[in-house]
Amino acid sequence: MAKRILIVDDSASVRQVSNMALTRAGYEVIEATDGQDALGKLAGKINLIISDVNMPRMDGISFLKAVKAHPNYKFTPVIMLTTEAGEDKKNEGRAAGAKAWIVKPFQPQTMLDAVAKLCLA
Repeated sequence: MAKRILIVDDSASVRQVSNMALTRAGYEVIEATDGQDALGKLAGKINLIISDVNMPRMDGISFLKAVKAHPNYKFTPVIMLTTEAGEDKKNEGRAAGAKAWIVKPFQPQTMLDAVAKLCLA
């Protein structure tokens, strides 16, 4: 059974590129447009979450904190995929529970490498 990955990003183009790369690599993909939408899509087993930081309604750090507070998903690895490159924001993400930080623009292979490492668990 394919590992399930939730992509959370308000950019349709980023979701599309990520979805295509992950699907080709054999993963099952669920898409959400922001943190609030993503919380509504947390159901069943999700092996990994990839989230943007800057989104409307609920940003990625708030979403990450909500995920880590949820008993079924507190150990689910989260990769932040964002334009935010500052150390303060990265530290905030790490403190909230992010396992990896990828800065946009990104190469799909970079994302796939991080996903493969974190989905082995």
